[in-house]
Amino acid sequence: MPVASHSVGRRERNKRDKLDRIVAAASELFAEHGVDEVTTQQIADKADIGTGTLFLYAKTKGELLLLVQNAKYVKALEQGRADAETVPDVLDAVLAIVRPIVECNRVQIDNGRTYLREMIFGDPEEPRHSEALAIVAQTEEAIAAALRRDERVAEGDAATLAHIVSAVAFLSLAVSVNIGLSVEELVQDIRRQVEVLLPR
Repeated sequence: MPVASHSVGRRERNKRDKLDRIVAAASELFAEHGVDEVTTQQIADKADIGTGTLFLYAKTKGELLLLVQNAKYVKALEQGRADAETVPDVLDAVLAIVRPIVECNRVQIDNGRTYLREMIFGDPEEPRHSEALAIVAQTEEAIAAALRRDERVAEGDAATLAHIVSAVAFLSLAVSVNIGLSVEELVQDIRRQVEVLLPR
């Protein structure tokens, strides 16, 4: 019995190793060239695996981008939550959550915009897409928690407002006219829009 257990452990380690190599290869190539300029063959070659193996982990370049970016967005959300805890003003706390996500999205602008497109229009049944949507839900929960600090914001309204804030941030990041904006300009654009939503 221990032999079977040992082989399962080795198989899982090999799968994890391949996944790590795929993520590292895709991350490096996407950052250097942009997702649209990279082929799945290049990713497979860099990860030192066959394309057939690559497709076992992600069926499209969009899924590969989600695989790479989801982990980065989780870290950005963790940073935003931690930053918001130390900010007493409600609007500033909301923006503290949003800022690291904006920064993450702007590291490679085309990749960031493609990630948002894949997240919204991709197949929600696909694991990478469902992970991305879960990150959005967690972001909205964090924003709602910050909004609840204001006693004028009703419990049910906090979730609705958080959903609107998420949509505002998404559109600010995705629209073509904002491609040239800096992180600070985007955050200020989001701030102006969110400020109108909050009770006065």
